[in-house]
Amino acid sequence: MSIHPSLATGETAGVMGDYLEALSLVERLHRLLLDVIKDEFERLGVLELNAVQALLLFNIGENEVTAGELKSRGYYQGSNVSYNLKKLVEKGYMHHQRCEIDRRAVRVRLTPKGREIRDIVAGLFARHAEGLLSRSVVTSEGLSDITAALKRMERYWSDQIRYIY
Repeated sequence: MSIHPSLATGETAGVMGDYLEALSLVERLHRLLLDVIKDEFERLGVLELNAVQALLLFNIGENEVTAGELKSRGYYQGSNVSYNLKKLVEKGYMHHQRCEIDRRAVRVRLTPKGREIRDIVAGLFARHAEGLLSRSVVTSEGLSDITAALKRMERYWSDQIRYIY
């Protein structure tokens, strides 16, 4: 049952306002993250990749996965995974091969060129983590609390998809 923000009352109204603000913030943060990655790659002169592709390479890391596993494992949040995988293979950032057991499935892993991009993103994130702490933007405990709350929301939403009532 959905409640329009103007129809919520009492405690629900407060939670509803905070919930809508949190949803908006998560969306904005994701877009900002992509902009930060894009700016880093522009600064370094790496122009053949977009931020989504760079983040995908970072998330895959040393793993070898099927295209289907990319979403289920949380490595990819976009809707156009096939397009980005194709481009990454064409540009030499990823290897792909058909699975021996299920010939329909394709397994992907990073090439040395892909690992270089992964390392650039990892370095960027390490600088961010250091900056967050050194500038007292957030404490380690605060970040753990945020992460735990977001994981609980993720579980709640997943349950809503599986068990709609």
